[in-house]
Amino acid sequence: MEMVEKGIAAGMIREADTAVVFHDLDMLERRLGEVTTAFGPAALAAAAIKANPLPPVLAFLAGLGAGAEAASLPEVRLALDAGFTAGRIVFDSPAKTFEELRLAVSLGLNVNADNLDEVERLGTVGASLGRAPRAGLRVNPQVGLGRIKATSVAGVYSKFGVPLADREAILAAFARCPWLEGLHVHIGSQGCSLDMLVAGVGAIYDLALEINARLGARRVRRFDLGGGLPVAYRDTDDPPTPGVYAAALAERCPGLFSGQFDLVTEFGRFLHAPCGLAVSRVEYVKRQPGHNTAVLHLGADMFVRECYNPELWTHGVTLLSPDGREKGGERGTWHLAGPLCFSGDFPIRQARLPDVAPGDLVAIHDVGAYTLAMWSRYNSRQMPRILGYRQGRFNVLREREEPEDLVRFWRGRPVAPGGGGQGREE
Repeated sequence: MEMVEKGIAAGMIREADTAVVFHDLDMLERRLGEVTTAFGPAALAAAAIKANPLPPVLAFLAGLGAGAEAASLPEVRLALDAGFTAGRIVFDSPAKTFEELRLAVSLGLNVNADNLDEVERLGTVGASLGRAPRAGLRVNPQVGLGRIKATSVAGVYSKFGVPLADREAILAAFARCPWLEGLHVHIGSQGCSLDMLVAGVGAIYDLALEINARLGARRVRRFDLGGGLPVAYRDTDDPPTPGVYAAALAERCPGLFSGQFDLVTEFGRFLHAPCGLAVSRVEYVKRQPGHNTAVLHLGADMFVRECYNPELWTHGVTLLSPDGREKGGERGTWHLAGPLCFSGDFPIRQARLPDVAPGDLVAIHDVGAYTLAMWSRYNSRQMPRILGYRQGRFNVLREREEPEDLVRFWRGRPVAPGGGGQGREE
């Protein structure tokens, strides 16, 4: 909690800041270094933008030599604006339009086709532009579901990718499209075991070897093993490190690190989650028989998954005094309630904390991934001030929203004359 105390002392948490989010950029650099060390400096370590789309964080990663994985056209724009070159951007949307594919091929992005119809679209787009796409095909290894069904994408059925069971159709697509040069796989992350991750990558590795045996030694030259590495949200969690994961892959897929393939990784949660810390002021305390409740300024607006599925998504929490020092004393059970108008708005239930008082600060750990990125506009709450911490110094990554920012958001861009700008029915 030293970072919070220093932030308060430096005046980075102002009276108006009912909540603040810290990002430890030194830790982010170390975690990217773990990935680079494990998979080799020649591998493209693409950071999943969906995990944390903050432009200053993306620019920081670009400056460290990372790549970027984009799941939408706006994420492609975010990556380009942050300084990633086109050749270090991977475009993975499962619903790419013809126009998006034209842009991707024109720019030279690495495109992973989600289905065989998209492969045909890519061929059409490439022919119209006179330029071969830089493309791979996403294949579902069908190795099963992890502990969290909603974020597992490698069951017998999945909305993503071409089922591995369609092996002959996949082989035919590679035979038909000489520009198709890569395979992409993603299994899931949180809730997926190391054995499942390795089995999924291994199944697609075997497919790559089969394609190369039939069509040429380096017919598949790019192997994108996706993201998918869990992190420790609980003290009892013991997830594998990138080094352990890479070693297990090397044993199962001995040619993966031999130089035969250009490797791509797409980690998001692993890179970002432990780097973020959310701090909210306690506004009110409510005491009822059997229930103590602290009302915070962050809830399901920031912690969507945690509020809707608390049994599967949780965070560690620390209680601080208003000056940022950790509070001591006898611990009791506390519900941490958010500010939104629905009854399930509890980021954390039954936290074991010292006695909570209005004005105290609640620090919620490991919020660097899939929290602000999933921000909800319900109740039109203001997104908090976001601070970066680097080598003992703070800078503002994003300023706190003001009410007028929300008015502009909901009003949107001005409507051209004749476009129904007053919202009238016609």
